[in-house]
Amino acid sequence: MGTFARFLTLWVALAMAGGIALGIVAPGVVEAVARAEVASINLVVAVLVWAMVYPMMVGVDFGAVAGIARQPRGLIVTLVVNWLIKPFTMALLAVLFFEHVFARWITPEDAAQYIAGLILLGAAPCTAMVFVWSQLARGDATYTLVQVSVNDLIMVVAFAPIVALLLGVTEIAVPWQTLVLATVLYVLLPLMAGLITRRILRTKDRIAAFGTRVAPWSGIGLVVTVAILFGLQGEVILDKPFVIALIAVPILIQSYGIFALAYGAAYVLRVPHRIAAPCALIGTSNFFELAVAVAISLFGLNSGAALATVVGVLVEVPVMLSLVAFVNRTRGRFATT
Repeated sequence: MGTFARFLTLWVALAMAGGIALGIVAPGVVEAVARAEVASINLVVAVLVWAMVYPMMVGVDFGAVAGIARQPRGLIVTLVVNWLIKPFTMALLAVLFFEHVFARWITPEDAAQYIAGLILLGAAPCTAMVFVWSQLARGDATYTLVQVSVNDLIMVVAFAPIVALLLGVTEIAVPWQTLVLATVLYVLLPLMAGLITRRILRTKDRIAAFGTRVAPWSGIGLVVTVAILFGLQGEVILDKPFVIALIAVPILIQSYGIFALAYGAAYVLRVPHRIAAPCALIGTSNFFELAVAVAISLFGLNSGAALATVVGVLVEVPVMLSLVAFVNRTRGRFATT
C-alpha cells in the first residue's frame, strides 16, 4: 500500500473536519454544490463516486462472470444478510433504543422520526461505495459487480414493501428516478468505461499497469466526497451533537453486528477471502443516497428521519475503514480458492 492508502483514515478524519469548516466559512460554496441535484442525487457527489468506482471496474473481467455460478456461497450470504436479516435487526435496534433505552431524553414524536430514518437505512444495502471498500480489501472485482447488480435488482422490487411493512403503512412513495439514476451513475456508466478501457488496453499486463496508476483516485474521490457530505450537513451535526450521538449507537451496533454475522458465515462456509471480504462489507454499508432521498420525500428536509439518515453517512465511513483494516488483517485465516 502507498502512503496515501496507509493513512486513509487520517485523510478521511481531516476531510470530515474540513468539510464542516467549509460549510461554516463558505456556505455559498456548499449551497452551490447542494443545488446541483437531479432526482435527489447530488451530481457533484455522483461524479466523485464515479471516479471512486471506475478503477475497480477496470479490473472486471467479463470472461470470469460465468465462473461465479461455481461459487454461489458468497452471493447467498450477501442476499440472506441484506434482505432477510439486516432490515429487521435495524428496526429492532431502533425501537429498542428510542422507545426504551433513550426514552427519557427523546420525545415520542422525535423517537418515531429517528426510528423511521434508521429503518430506511437498514433496508437500503450499498450500491456504489462497496466498490471502494472491496478494492481496499482486495476483493474480487467481478464477483463484487455481480453482488451489487443482484442487490440492485432486488432493491427495485423489495425496498418499498419492506420499508412499508416496517413503518407500518400500506403505501410508500419510492423515488424511482433516484433509484434508476443512481444505478446508472454508480454502476452502469463506470462499468461501461471500464469495459472500454480494457478493450483499448487489450493485454493483461497493460490493464494491470493502468489499474495500478488509477487506483489512488478511489481514495482521493472518497476523501473529497466525505468533505462535501460533511460540508452539506455540518450545521446539523454541530447543532445537535447529543442527538447525533444517540442515533449513532444503534447504527454502530447494527454495522458491526451485521459484519460479524456475514463475515463469520463466509468463514464457516469456506468462502475465499477475495469473495468473503466484499460479501460482508456490502451488507454493512448502506445506500445512503436512497435512504436520504426517501426520508426527505416522506417526512421533509428538516425531519428527524432525514437527520437519522444523515447520521448514517457520518458513521459509515470510519466504521467501514475499520472493517476494511480488519478483513485485511484476517486474510490468512480464509480459504484461498
